[in-house]
Amino acid sequence: MAMQGLPDISVHFSGGKKVDATFDKFTVKTDQKVIDGGEDSAPQPFMLFLSSLATCAGIFVLGYCQSRGIDTTGISLTQTHDMLPDGQGRMRLGRIGIRITVPPGFPERERQMIKRVAEQCAVKKVIDNPPDFLVETSEGSS
Repeated sequence: MAMQGLPDISVHFSGGKKVDATFDKFTVKTDQKVIDGGEDSAPQPFMLFLSSLATCAGIFVLGYCQSRGIDTTGISLTQTHDMLPDGQGRMRLGRIGIRITVPPGFPERERQMIKRVAEQCAVKKVIDNPPDFLVETSEGSS
């Protein structure tokens, strides 16, 4: 799945610990948990990142099933996260697991195929081959 011409994403601060991202016609809202000074009114940015992996795998599974006329009733995905020590006294995300649950009697060949298509998720591929990051500052107009 090629991603050409990705839109720029603009970030705005909307009060407290809320940070919103806008692109195309969408606004993605984030907040922090109350314990971290937020209002817990929206997902934390890291949880949006993690959910993008799960939903990306999901859209690949859905697309496969739809293209072959496979009923998706009873098919679900669950993503798990294992945290590991980073060697510096903190924890890091060590493993992400995606379990695809299928209904009883689901053909073994199709089970293997939906596993393979889920592994083609574009978000996973970015993690497998990370881009270079450039963070810079600039002065805006007054």
